[in-house]
Amino acid sequence: MTTLAMPTTRPLLLVVSAPSGAGKTTLCDRLLAERPTMAYSVSCTTRAPRGAEKHGTDYHFLSEAEFERRVAAGEFLEFAVVHGHRYGTLRRAVEDALAAGRDVLMDIDVQGAAQIRRAAFAVNGPLRRAYVDVFITPPSLEALEERLRNRGEDSPETIARRLQNARGEMARAGEYQYLVINDRLDDATRELSAIVTAEHCRICPA
Repeated sequence: MTTLAMPTTRPLLLVVSAPSGAGKTTLCDRLLAERPTMAYSVSCTTRAPRGAEKHGTDYHFLSEAEFERRVAAGEFLEFAVVHGHRYGTLRRAVEDALAAGRDVLMDIDVQGAAQIRRAAFAVNGPLRRAYVDVFITPPSLEALEERLRNRGEDSPETIARRLQNARGEMARAGEYQYLVINDRLDDATRELSAIVTAEHCRICPA
């Protein structure tokens, strides 16, 4: 009897980007609640905690000196400056989770996503096989401005800067494999979850 080599599914490195205020965090939280085995990649940042954010849960809050030490040590898979603060993803945490067979969710800006994409496709390895990226967009810039004003967290100057950045970020949506328009939150949640399901159904070489 001939034994056939069966195709295998692979853990996903799901990279999700969006302009500030597009609802990315809410969508990612919903996806994590729906898929409890999915690991969330906790980024490092030099900005101060906001509201009830906790060190090690929402972000690893680092000083500028500690962040730079980790850059010099090659510990980051990617790092970038966003809204005047430094952000980065620790390589080992991502690689260890994938090696354990867990999906990894990365909530990351377009600069960081571009670095991850280049690193993933530079060689034919685990990151390349796992890589999937999704851009979350608001239905319009007008809708985004309304959301930013309604959440009451930012000054008019900060909102103006975020809108300007959003124009540039939305112009790069074509770099991503998938686009989800977050007009109705429940619909966007289903679409994001469907992407994960579809990617797990793709045949991947062993």
